[in-house]
Amino acid sequence: MKYQFPNDYSGSKYNRKGAGKGQNVRLTVSLLFMTSIPVSKNTHRIAVAVFFFIAGLSFASWASRIPAIKQNLGLSEGGLGLILFALPVGIMSSLPFTGWIIARWSSRTVLATAAILYPLTLVTLGMVQTPLQLAGALFLFGIWSNFFNIAVNTQAIAVEQLYGKSIMASFHGIWSLAGFMGAAIGTFMISMNLDPLWHFCMITGIALPVVWLANQYTVKQDALSGKQPIFAKPDKTILLYGLIAFGSMVCEGTMFDWSGVYFQKAVQAPTQWVTLGYLLFMGAMATGRFISDRFTTRFGIKTILQASGALIATGLFLSVVFPFIIPAGIGFLMVGLGVSSVIPLIYSAAGRSKTMQPGVALAAVSTIGFIGFLLGPPLIGSIAQISSLRGSFTVIACLGLLITVLAKKMH
Repeated sequence: MKYQFPNDYSGSKYNRKGAGKGQNVRLTVSLLFMTSIPVSKNTHRIAVAVFFFIAGLSFASWASRIPAIKQNLGLSEGGLGLILFALPVGIMSSLPFTGWIIARWSSRTVLATAAILYPLTLVTLGMVQTPLQLAGALFLFGIWSNFFNIAVNTQAIAVEQLYGKSIMASFHGIWSLAGFMGAAIGTFMISMNLDPLWHFCMITGIALPVVWLANQYTVKQDALSGKQPIFAKPDKTILLYGLIAFGSMVCEGTMFDWSGVYFQKAVQAPTQWVTLGYLLFMGAMATGRFISDRFTTRFGIKTILQASGALIATGLFLSVVFPFIIPAGIGFLMVGLGVSSVIPLIYSAAGRSKTMQPGVALAAVSTIGFIGFLLGPPLIGSIAQISSLRGSFTVIACLGLLITVLAKKMH
């Protein structure tokens, strides 16, 4: 997307001898308030990256204090699990409307709104006094999380078009990096015995002024214009992207929820090594997101997605066939590298849809993919109960191969 310079501020006009004083005044005002002067693509990229960072930091801050909130409310494991389900319910309930709202009001407006309400709801989570209040706050947290996610990815697509090459994965790498920092800050806050409310207030106090500043440099116009129906039916291409996202997010959900259990039960790792698989997976996923753009630019989305599916499947099969610390660790690292680029690349491809606006297409793909994220963990448990944990990981490995097969059908 090529930026069109406003006629009032074209360089040639102001370089001409004899430009009026009134014109110079208007130019000076525009420079002071950044209202009409074009912003460089690098500035746009930094601004959008800041929003990805805020999203990752906010979510990780909440996740790091779940045990403290559980203890404060006197919740059992079962009770906590039931209440935590309010967050994905909030996400799923808002997904059908997100694309339409972004198409109507622009990703820039929705992003600014969600980026304010998301950390503010984080403060609300720190204030809850009852399980019902926690469920309600999590429901809202899920809604704003979804709007934030779709809007910021729509912005990322617009910036990517300015560059004319793949940069989407690096944005998601920023989110992962922020997640690590959020977890580290949370650990520090816990060591200081700081109440979650004050922790969340500090994060929000940092986030809000940063959001205000970064919002001035986001892309003002999305890739496409025009109205879309509130419930857009995905075409075959978007459905294909959604199925690829589904396969990847099943694998991600499995790693997030079952990697520690797998190392404990199947690998029978010593207690101090139980989290090794998860750490290797997360580290590889974050690293992969910072390097995959370069490979995508060189080899193309289709090739990288095929390779990603093969990496996921190979890594899972390796951990199943050789359930020992070193091979299983290598396997989980391969899975992390595999899933690192799938969702960013699918979002990037969906954002270039010729039949749907970016926000609408992203919402459609996210809906299908997020179903996989929700179904993955319980699917693992059900299969493990029937056969074994290694058997369930074998099934998930087949979904990695499915990504490779589906990617071959991309044009």
